Amino acid sequence: MAEVIEINTHSFKEQVLEASLPVLVDFWSPGCGPCQMMAPVLEELAAEYKGRLKVIKVNVAENMELSAQYGIMGVPTLILFKDGEQVETIVGFYPKNKLTSQLDRLI
Repeated sequence: MAEVIEINTHSFKEQVLEASLPVLVDFWSPGCGPCQMMAPVLEELAAEYKGRLKVIKVNVAENMELSAQYGIMGVPTLILFKDGEQVETIVGFYPKNKLTSQLDRLI
């Protein structure tokens, strides 16, 4: 089963920008209710898209520079990267069925 990987600013380039697969990055915060609701959805997506998509989490409180770089104003914010480029941004809780239709269209 694929897992959601938590990374920080130092591993972002290697894990996201240089990844061979598309990467869905979840910018989240521990005290955020919608972020907690998103967590199991992202775990399911990581398993279902194993080998086609990496799912990564970035704690905004611990990685403020990275959050500022990508203009994170609210959490959860999901950013899809493909070939090191930002291709889609989703702000707020998104139901799994809407996420899968977006991902299927983009990856």
